[in-house]
Amino acid sequence: MKLAYFQGGSALAVAVALSFGGQAAAQATNAPAASAPHSIDELVVTAQKREQSLQDVPIVVTSVNAQQLQDAGVRDIKDLTVVTPGLTVTTTSSSAITTARIRGIGTVGDNVGLESSVGVVIDEVYRPRNGVAFSDLGELDRVEVLKGPQGTLFGKNTTAGVINVITKRPEFTFGANSEATFGNLNTFGFSTSVTGPLIEDKLAGRLFVAGRHRDGYYERVGRDTNDQNYYTGRGQLLWRPSADVDVNFAADYTKRHEACCGAVQLINGPTAPLVLALAPGGIANPPDIHNLRDYGNRNDVKDIEDKGAQAIVNWDTHALGNAKLTSVTAYRDWLQKGGGDVDWTGADILYSPKLGSGDVGFTEFKTFTQEFRLAGSTDKLNWLVGAFYSDEKLKLHVRTVTYGNQFESYLSGLLAAAGGLPTFEGHPNNGTAYAPGAGQNDTYDQHERGFALFTNENYKITDALELTVGLRYTWEKKDLATFWNNTDNAIGCATAIARFGAIGRTLGGAYPALCATSSNPLFGQIAHNNQHKKENELTGTAKLSYRFSPEVLAYASYAHGYKAGGFNLDRIAPGAQSVAGQAATPVLDTSFAQELVDSYEVGVKNTLLDRTLLLNATVFYQEYKDFQLNAFNGLVFTVASVPKVISKGVDADFLWFTPVEGLSLNGGATYAETYYPTSTPAVLGARLPGSRLSLAPLWSISGAGTYEHPIGENLVGRFALNAKYVSSYNTGSDLNPVKTQKGFTLVNARIGIGPQDKKWQAELWAQNLFDKRYKQVAFDSVFQTGSYDAFMGLPRTYGVTVRYTY
Repeated sequence: MKLAYFQGGSALAVAVALSFGGQAAAQATNAPAASAPHSIDELVVTAQKREQSLQDVPIVVTSVNAQQLQDAGVRDIKDLTVVTPGLTVTTTSSSAITTARIRGIGTVGDNVGLESSVGVVIDEVYRPRNGVAFSDLGELDRVEVLKGPQGTLFGKNTTAGVINVITKRPEFTFGANSEATFGNLNTFGFSTSVTGPLIEDKLAGRLFVAGRHRDGYYERVGRDTNDQNYYTGRGQLLWRPSADVDVNFAADYTKRHEACCGAVQLINGPTAPLVLALAPGGIANPPDIHNLRDYGNRNDVKDIEDKGAQAIVNWDTHALGNAKLTSVTAYRDWLQKGGGDVDWTGADILYSPKLGSGDVGFTEFKTFTQEFRLAGSTDKLNWLVGAFYSDEKLKLHVRTVTYGNQFESYLSGLLAAAGGLPTFEGHPNNGTAYAPGAGQNDTYDQHERGFALFTNENYKITDALELTVGLRYTWEKKDLATFWNNTDNAIGCATAIARFGAIGRTLGGAYPALCATSSNPLFGQIAHNNQHKKENELTGTAKLSYRFSPEVLAYASYAHGYKAGGFNLDRIAPGAQSVAGQAATPVLDTSFAQELVDSYEVGVKNTLLDRTLLLNATVFYQEYKDFQLNAFNGLVFTVASVPKVISKGVDADFLWFTPVEGLSLNGGATYAETYYPTSTPAVLGARLPGSRLSLAPLWSISGAGTYEHPIGENLVGRFALNAKYVSSYNTGSDLNPVKTQKGFTLVNARIGIGPQDKKWQAELWAQNLFDKRYKQVAFDSVFQTGSYDAFMGLPRTYGVTVRYTY
């Protein structure tokens, strides 16, 4: 995206802001860019679908306000990791393949047939996968991270927790601000927002637009990868036809055009000499993960388009004890298309076609959701009943395995390494058995419909003792139509069977490449496969809380959660079968079971030191049944239902408005033993039983400090530091020791200056200040047995941001 385009968009947004200002000049006031609470009592959350003090809610909640988010540089859910203990967010082969984990529990996002264990809800609208929610969050009021199952009020697929995002709504007082950012890696970004009345006391609006660009941090010949290049906009109208009714309409649109994602060599196995022979200098030799060099030779550009509209209606009925009826209606359309290198080497072995080449792969979600809630209260009881409907259409076009110009030469090398077996030379199909540009071409068309009824009641047994009971009954139906196709009728595998089948022996590393599921002719012969799945589940919670004093609340809770089953959206065939006269038989039933969890918590919330210190701690025990484990073996994704997974430990949080004027400190720690019991079957080999899950650090500790101090008569300096430490963990689902990441600490820092009225502010900032290099996810190199690659985290970035309030 060119700089001139950004400047033009910024100028347009400023013009809109000034037009708002003209209509509301008589009411204009300078609104600060962000606000922060100054006492514990000001901390408000909506974890139970109603506004409550954080210290009154018997749930583990990390609530981060707008100022804290700004200080930490949070723009998307991945940035939240530095401010939230126990939260890990990773990205792999695409920015859309983003996975959130809480207390070590999450669902690998590369296989969209699995729904996320951590739900992401933005302005009361559930997003179907974590990656679909990976975008600029815009103007934020706060973000709440709810830990543990939240299946009663936030629905299915929240077995590990919820990231609840609340953006700013339109206001009836004029306010506008703009922001510009410049940094290393040719970073440039802008955002402009404006809010104010359109019809006095009846109609208010808010408009936010932003665009951001950053060069890729992986060096690659051609275009560097892992860049950032997008623009986004969100418009809202708040209509108050009467004192009892308000309606908030919102529509948003985001467009991304980014090269993603690069990977580095972690370990070079026995296939490395062959790769280097085909492409001298085509891999890092020896590997060096600190040198962010991506050797891929194919275009990794992907386009993502995310758009949607929603309406939230609140009506104070004046009936049933002034009950409030809420309706949340939303439609969203999300599409990613594009290609990329698949083997991440300089050799032209495998790829996915690039944009503009015609038959590119894509993933598309079209979702409609409708929720109704009726909530009221009496002196003793806060009650809520509701209904939820979802209609999700998922379409996946897989072109991941397309043969490159050197694929057949690579096979010949593998055959030679398998014991001097004959190659394709001299065969009539030599050079055309695996024709460049041919390969897998599959489509998955899935339709999900779900319906739920739910209720949540808070009953005050005494002034100090309160009981919360919630129930949700969910019906779920999924229909999947699968279309398997090989553009060349898988002639390569047929040729290999004819040439080598009589040998009747295992071909070592050559077999997976010769007759992998992607080149298996039996899939093409089946062509069309239909599957259907129905489920229903009762979930719920019971919580008992006791307030010993205005300063101390203790609670105990139980929750039962549910994550839907589904279908593995990949080809499945027995991987151990060698070429001995036939291809492996396709598996037609790709379904997997629903995942269930039972969770127990005991906690205490303390508000100390004249209500300036928050100190909360919770002990938790979670037991998962049929945990959905998704793994990549270098060839395909496989899903296994692990009978049991245990997660137990302690969560602790604190926030302190210190006696030092302008200084506040906050942070927390999560100690989580998240592991497979020793009785676990060896689903992915012998490594699982008794081991911790992947991406499940034992310790996760975050801390932050902010300090404001006058500089002279009119200026104020602001200093912010955020840090996150995680202990060592394995980054691979199969827990291969080579995929282990040692413990590390990330630090973000920000220094700002501006007038006391916050009319403007200039900041110097750095993310990952000490340039820590760390593995997000390590994986088996594609068709390179014994080799391993890794997706790395963002290195140090730094720059300056200038904000102006109109």
